Order: sequence, then C-alpha cells, then structure tokens
Amino acid sequence: METPSSTRRWRTRLRRPALALAVLAGGLSLTAGSAGAAPVAPAAPTAYADPGDSARFRKLNQQIAKLEKAYGGDLAKQKNAQYGIKKAQQKAKDLQVDLNVARGLVAQLAASQYMTGGTDPSVGVLSASDPSSALSNLSLVSHVAQNQSNKVQQIQALVNEQEKARQEYEKKVKDLEKDLKDLLAQKTKIQALVKRYKPESPSVGMGGVTPRMRKVKDTLDVEFGPFPTIGCVRGGGDAQDHATGQACDFMVSTGGSMPGANGRAQGDRAAQYAIANASRLGVKYVIWRQRIYDMRSPGWRAMENRGGTTANHYDHVHISVF
Repeated sequence: METPSSTRRWRTRLRRPALALAVLAGGLSLTAGSAGAAPVAPAAPTAYADPGDSARFRKLNQQIAKLEKAYGGDLAKQKNAQYGIKKAQQKAKDLQVDLNVARGLVAQLAASQYMTGGTDPSVGVLSASDPSSALSNLSLVSHVAQNQSNKVQQIQALVNEQEKARQEYEKKVKDLEKDLKDLLAQKTKIQALVKRYKPESPSVGMGGVTPRMRKVKDTLDVEFGPFPTIGCVRGGGDAQDHATGQACDFMVSTGGSMPGANGRAQGDRAAQYAIANASRLGVKYVIWRQRIYDMRSPGWRAMENRGGTTANHYDHVHISVF
C-alpha cells in the first residue's frame, strides 16, 4: 500500500523521465544482468550508415567503366567486386537501423526503471508492508530486469556485427583498388592482347552471335557435347557480353538443379579446354562454379554469392570472347 510519502516520491520521479530518456538515448546503457544497476556511459557509438568513403567507391566505378573501353569490354571480375561492395554497404546500413531501434527500446526500459526507483526486488520484499503481495510480483520484476539485460546485450552484439560489416566493406574496397592497380600495371600487355582480337560485328542470321563466339560454341559442342542446352544472345540488366553476342552459357544441368558427377566433369573439361586454348580461340574469360578466370589477369578467383545455382554458375560454364 502506498503511503503519502511514497506517493510524493513517485510524483517527483514522474517529473524526471524525460531527462532519463534523453540521457540514455544519447548513448547511455545499463550494466547487463542487474535490475537496479545505475546508467553507465559506454564508448560513443560510431555511425556506419554509410561505411567507408562513397566518393572513393564512385571513383573505382568510374575506373572500371573507363578500363572496359580500353581493355576489350566487360570486366566481369571487377564488376563482381562491385556487387560485393554494394552488398556490404547495404548490410551496414540495415544494421544501423536495427541498432537505433534496440537503443530506443533500452532507453524506454531504463527510463521506466528510473521512474520506479530502480529498486532491487529483494529490498522491495524486505521493506514491503505486505511481503506476500510483493513476492507475487517478483517474477514480473525479474522478467523486466532480464529483458532489459538482454536488450543491452543485443546492442553490444549489433555494435560488434556492424564493426565487422564495416571491416568487410573496407577489405572489399581495398581488394578492388589493388585489382585495378594491377590491371593498369599490365596496360601494355592487355592492350596487345585486345589488339590481337579486334572487335567483331554481330552477325545476322545466327542470333547475333559473333563469328568468334560461334567458333568457340561449335568447337566445345564437338569436343564435349551434347550439352542439355547452349544459350548465347540475351538481353536484361545483367546480360553483359551476352547482349553483344560475345558470350555463351554451356549448361550441364537443367531446371536450376545442381549437376551430378557427370555434369560437373563435363563442365570441368569444357572450362579447362577454353582456358588452355584461350589464345587460339580468343577467349576473354570463363566463369564456372562461382569462380572466374580472366585472361587479362590469369588465375581462378572466387566470386560473390548471388544466391542460386544458376546465378553462381554451378549448372553452366559461361565463356566470353574478345
């Protein structure tokens, strides 16, 4: 039962919740695991809504567009890096939203505790005029305290995850910068390669496939076919070399299913043949099983996960020509 003096204390506290909310929303939290812990000030949170330097990423995009014109078209490996950077950037933004929501919830819980005095439940039981009534509410008090503790822990987890996302973004940007620097260092070699395979015009009556791509298609079909299907010219936002008739997909399974042992072996042989005979056939790059081999910077390189068997090139070998 409330006494006149306790009622006065309650009213006094009610005049101060805005202060508690303002302080906590500005960066204070409670010590996890204690219902009556006093607010403490952690290190100021860093805002990662836009990790890294956006201008720096735009500059890299411009470099890619410029090099594509000078280096024989689609730089698929570098565009894959662009895709990864955008994903990392969006992840950091999403985490920032989650972090703001979690901080708001903890601020509300902490303000409620402040208004009720933040009394330890055991003290409340000992000093209550009706201990049995106080004990009946103890489980609820403990639940609120535990919920508050969990929210503080969630904030720490989100802060850690966001820092990890920022570091991932930074690493991907640095990797792309190094890759472009390596390409620029090989300018003479790559331009000589491009000059050897001067651009060809799409042909009429063959679906728009260039003669060089047609030769690669026919050669691989004879050597390793039949394939379930071979797809070449298509449009769409991600068509890239397919749109200009300079690429074909050699399917080793259908319906978006993961190929069996025979299909994978067929794809392995086709990909290896295209790489081994790239100089003779004019192959620019090969994509197979979420990896890319670009003749302008040789060697297999892992690609970003795009979320599916076909998108990750597990059911087909993609071959592009100059």
